[in-house]
Amino acid sequence: MQTTHSTHHSQNQKPQTTPKFHPVIQRIFDKREMGPKEIAEFLSWDLKSMPSLTSMKDVQKASTRIIQAIENNEKIAIYGDYDVDGTTSCALLYHFFKMIDIEVGLIQPSRFIEGYGIHPPSIDKAHEEGYKIVITVDCGITNNEAATRAKEIGIDLIITDHHKDARDEMPDAFAIVNPNRRDEPKDSELKALAGVTVGFALAVQIREDLIAAGRKIPSLYPLLQFAAIGTICDLAKLNPTNLKIVRHGLKQIPSTEYPGIRAFFSPEERERGFVPSEKLSFNIGPLINSKGRLDHPEKALQLLTIEDDKKAFEYYSHLEICNNERKFIQAEVFNSAKEQVLKNLNGSEHIVSIVYSPDWHEGVIGIVASKLVETFKVPAIVFTNAEEKGVIKASARSAGDLNLFDCLNENADLFLKFGGHKAAAGLSMPVENLSQFKENMLSTIAKFPAIQRTVQSYYDVEIGPEEINPRLLKELELLEPFGMGNQKPIFKMKGFRLDNYDILKDVHVRWSLSSLNDPSTKLKGISFNYIGKWGIEDPQDLYNAQERNGDELTAYFTLGVNHFRGNQYIQLMIERIEL
Repeated sequence: MQTTHSTHHSQNQKPQTTPKFHPVIQRIFDKREMGPKEIAEFLSWDLKSMPSLTSMKDVQKASTRIIQAIENNEKIAIYGDYDVDGTTSCALLYHFFKMIDIEVGLIQPSRFIEGYGIHPPSIDKAHEEGYKIVITVDCGITNNEAATRAKEIGIDLIITDHHKDARDEMPDAFAIVNPNRRDEPKDSELKALAGVTVGFALAVQIREDLIAAGRKIPSLYPLLQFAAIGTICDLAKLNPTNLKIVRHGLKQIPSTEYPGIRAFFSPEERERGFVPSEKLSFNIGPLINSKGRLDHPEKALQLLTIEDDKKAFEYYSHLEICNNERKFIQAEVFNSAKEQVLKNLNGSEHIVSIVYSPDWHEGVIGIVASKLVETFKVPAIVFTNAEEKGVIKASARSAGDLNLFDCLNENADLFLKFGGHKAAAGLSMPVENLSQFKENMLSTIAKFPAIQRTVQSYYDVEIGPEEINPRLLKELELLEPFGMGNQKPIFKMKGFRLDNYDILKDVHVRWSLSSLNDPSTKLKGISFNYIGKWGIEDPQDLYNAQERNGDELTAYFTLGVNHFRGNQYIQLMIERIEL
């Protein structure tokens, strides 16, 4: 696939420059067409400059009802999804209510029993346990039946969610706080909020109302740690509001007072004082998710709400064991799914990967779908059997800029359940509809131009070997957090030779490079799961071509720091090296 240097400069526009940054950092800003004003806004930490989180509809209504329940000693339950966003949302509201000396119940469904969202049986159970208010977090906007049932039996259902309002009508709930509900402003910056920050907004309103009534309530600032984790791990778009929220959350983590968050970090990591967003997305997120993927998510939520360091370590150990099991299962399912895709390739253009096996573990099909997108560069939909006989369920992931939710929605008549957003969705349907679904999706997606429906290889800026230095690494931290809408910069580099390489554990590659202009400039790189990767040049072939023919090599990578036994060095996280 051709690699493009994605830039959007108009012919008459000259990028504004600011001399204070490392030249590579400035080129990144220029590439993004950011002048001094845009740079200042992007780098801003000013929480006061954010739009008001409490401007969402029904926030005040929900707060008034919750305070009334507190005054009347009515029982309140928090009901959250089983993923990272839902789990951090539950933990955030639990800690908030604890701040104001209120005990709340915590309810999370099982992926394999109740499934995603809140349903009438869960409402009935909450009623049996005496709850008068149920607050959903990160779910509920499409669960009309649960809202109707709650109204029938006298439970006030307060929905806080951020998913798309996709049903013909909104749920008939007591209150719905969701920046993506149909009657919120279409241009609102709050639309990018993760579910955890919608929950935080409700806490902010309750605090303001209690203070107005004469109560003294602690600052909610520490709760931004949970908002940071949920925002990054749920792939919420990092617009200016989310950037500020995550920055302030990350800032607090090294000195966190929450044992459950502290458990994810070694003493050495906390001493560094800087938490990269990748720690959340590649370590904390998968660990929290692992329990919900394989059984019940309660251990993850218990970890984030526990106040005892010893118990926190015990729960963390559970997550580690579970995550290792998840990795093993995931590898098996991915290899099987990949073989199925390869078997169905027939020489024509590959439009979408749609695969199905009755035996695949439901808890990993979302990750497998993402890895199929990464491998084949097209959207992926992975099906397996549901608990109900004759029903299959799927996780879907988009590629490029394709709005996969809209494509799937055109086939809503084939589904039993369906929800999600532009980049990711879940659905269930009768197995006999699979053939028709495949035919429809192939036709629907093929109508879009390839550049819109495929993963496009790109890089941010070209860089010389001599420009990679500690100052550059330090200034890259200014661009944090990285995630959806603010991807970690990908660099293109020529002007180097491959000195040697080592293959680790049969799949990883450790590279040793040096500058052609200045052989004393040595660089180290690593590529994980590189050997056998689809469409990648073999390291030995690269080395041979360089030695025999003098071919120029080109590397694509991100930059990081490797901390090892008290030492640290710059490390290139190499995506690929090409001739």
